[in-house]
Amino acid sequence: MKLLLKSCFVVALLAGMCLFGCKEKDMSMKMNNPRNIRGVISYKRSFGDLNDVQLATAKKIGIRPISTREEAEEMKGRLVEIMACERYGLDSLTHSIPYLVPQASALLDTIGVNFLDSLENKGLNPNKVIVTSVTRTKDDVKRLRRTNGNASLNSCHFYGTTFDVSWKRFEKVEDPDGRPMQDVSADTLKLVLSEVLRDLRKADRCYVKYELKQGCFHITAR
Repeated sequence: MKLLLKSCFVVALLAGMCLFGCKEKDMSMKMNNPRNIRGVISYKRSFGDLNDVQLATAKKIGIRPISTREEAEEMKGRLVEIMACERYGLDSLTHSIPYLVPQASALLDTIGVNFLDSLENKGLNPNKVIVTSVTRTKDDVKRLRRTNGNASLNSCHFYGTTFDVSWKRFEKVEDPDGRPMQDVSADTLKLVLSEVLRDLRKADRCYVKYELKQGCFHITAR
């Protein structure tokens, strides 16, 4: 009798495990449930740190301007190579190189993490910021000026302290199990990103300039 009861118990346990393990995954679309999204009063007024302000700090904490990408390779002791990761995406970087001083690299990590956390707290599906420009060599600026006459020869991007983050484009994070995710509009993502940058700027972590024509936030670490 005891053996029979023990066998029944084992069968019931295995059946329960099978039911638990065979439970179908939820593949319904994960919808957004937006809340507490405020943004800033004015992008231009909230992020108006001009080039001379950013440049003074860039020169103080950054590297010397370099002429070529080969020189950057030789400065790996002072520069950190950045790459697309779970915290942020990286654009093609046709006119800059993916290197930052450690202070700026840490700031970029913080922006990426805080943005993802804010989206979750505000009931929005995950998206990553996209870095569109990083450190520029003198050769990069010369090539850039052929198509963009406004490219500065006295740019903060020379010093490894500065990067641009798009407010037009974001990288949607797909569900690892293939569950469909409702899109979040770029306008909404921009509002959330502005809150993240406002808080870091208030904490004296960075300077930020809102670039309308370039569609980015121009950010220098402090």
